[in-house]
Amino acid sequence: MFVGVLVLELEIFGAQSLKEKRFVLKSLLDKLPKFNVSVAETRHQDLWQRAEIAVAAVGSSRQVVEATLQRVDRTVESTGQLRVIDQILTFY
Repeated sequence: MFVGVLVLELEIFGAQSLKEKRFVLKSLLDKLPKFNVSVAETRHQDLWQRAEIAVAAVGSSRQVVEATLQRVDRTVESTGQLRVIDQILTFY
């Protein structure tokens, strides 16, 4: 069994309130469960234009888990309302 965790540091464009930030994040986070992953906002809950999310996937091989997390990363990066500032991928 392999567990992969992808941590993404995000900049949210144009958010002028926590409400606007939550709207952008919610629309993003609602798309990710289709990849059979767990997702949580892990830092910067009080900042308007920053967020950190952690995405975890479990699979029978490292290649399967890595491919899943790469698809998640591409989905996040294709969102026009934010950009990925930093990312960390860890396997257990």
